[in-house]
Amino acid sequence: MRHLYDNIRLGRTAEHRHALLHNMSTSLFLHRRVITTLTKAKYVRRFAERMITFARKGDFSARRHVSRFILDRDVLKKLFNELGPHFQHRNGGYTRIIHLGNRQGDNAPMAILELVGFDDLLIAPVEAPKTTETKSRLKKSQKAASTPNVKGEAKKTKKKASDTASSAKAG
Repeated sequence: MRHLYDNIRLGRTAEHRHALLHNMSTSLFLHRRVITTLTKAKYVRRFAERMITFARKGDFSARRHVSRFILDRDVLKKLFNELGPHFQHRNGGYTRIIHLGNRQGDNAPMAILELVGFDDLLIAPVEAPKTTETKSRLKKSQKAASTPNVKGEAKKTKKKASDTASSAKAG
């Protein structure tokens, strides 16, 4: 039986799962919004809310506890200087999960995990990340436009010279 067995594995090793948790919560505190799968959003939500609760306390012990979890110093400062005071009068429920639908490729349920109380994010549209294929195509087209084809120009000039020579002989 599965009594008191509540750890979500996410199909990863423990180290990979911890790295995902640290990185995703850091991105959440930095950008205030993360687009991810529904299962990952529910997993990260538990830890993110605990970190905000520590940031509300604001003492040295809480800062040391959170610094073991959030490895980026700038995000740690933002958490304690901006987000902690922002949620000072709120008793829990610092995040919300908005269901988006299913992903095109593998039909995974997608969601937005965002911090509550920042209305400026609700107005801004959510942009889909550009794929690497599109970026590489843009780089190739920019590179092709900026560099002249020296070999091709040399062949064209030889051909033109032979064409003028043959037309001179004919004429």
